[in-house]
Amino acid sequence: MESPQDQAALPEWERLRLLRAESEYESIKKNPRIAYALWCATGIFGGHRFYLGDTARSIVMLFTLGGLGLWTLIDVFFIARRVRTVNHNRRTAVMARYGIHEAQPVPS
Repeated sequence: MESPQDQAALPEWERLRLLRAESEYESIKKNPRIAYALWCATGIFGGHRFYLGDTARSIVMLFTLGGLGLWTLIDVFFIARRVRTVNHNRRTAVMARYGIHEAQPVPS
C-alpha cells in the first residue's frame, strides 16, 4: 500500500482508483476472529473452512465429522495462517483488477 505522502503525490484519478481498490478489498477480506468463532461453533462440520472458501475440504470435514475430530483440533493451529493467505490472495486479485501492482516483500 502507498504511504500517505505517496498518495498525496499521485494524480487525483490515480488516488481515487487506489481508494476504490482498497475499499473493495476491505469489503471482502476475512476476519480471523470470525474464523475462530466458527471453528468453536461449527469446527467439526467445517464451518470455518466454508467461511474461508475451502469448499472441497469443508465437504470432506462435514462427512467425516472433522476427521473424527482430529482434523478439527489440528485446524485451530492453522486458521490464522489460512486467513492471512486468503486475504493476501483476495487483495492481489483486487489490486490486479484495478491495475495496481504492489511490490512483493523481499525475503530476508
